[in-house]
Amino acid sequence: MPHDPSKLLHDILNSAQRILTWTENRSLTEYECDQLLSDAVERNFVTIGEALSRLVRVDADVAAGLGNYPQIIGFPNVVVHGYDSLEHAIVWGIIQNELPRLTERARALLDESMS
Repeated sequence: MPHDPSKLLHDILNSAQRILTWTENRSLTEYECDQLLSDAVERNFVTIGEALSRLVRVDADVAAGLGNYPQIIGFPNVVVHGYDSLEHAIVWGIIQNELPRLTERARALLDESMS
């Protein structure tokens, strides 16, 4: 059964919003010291990557609207397979610099699909 693009966009948006909510008003040092937080963030990055990977197969045009999706899909692979060398500062930079844009784009695409 094919996946619904709107559902996949919701999955991406919900996981991104969770990460942003959990890390709001937190510092890199707090993130590094809070294993539960970093595990939860990493798990939601995996969800984002998997949902986007499915979205590419279902509707590549919608996926392209999220920006540089190959990098977004690739990052969870780094989280999973490079867990022993993953640098918290890199994850933190993605949270601070990339995730807000992804959230905005996903929200805009969902708004477009509803109009």
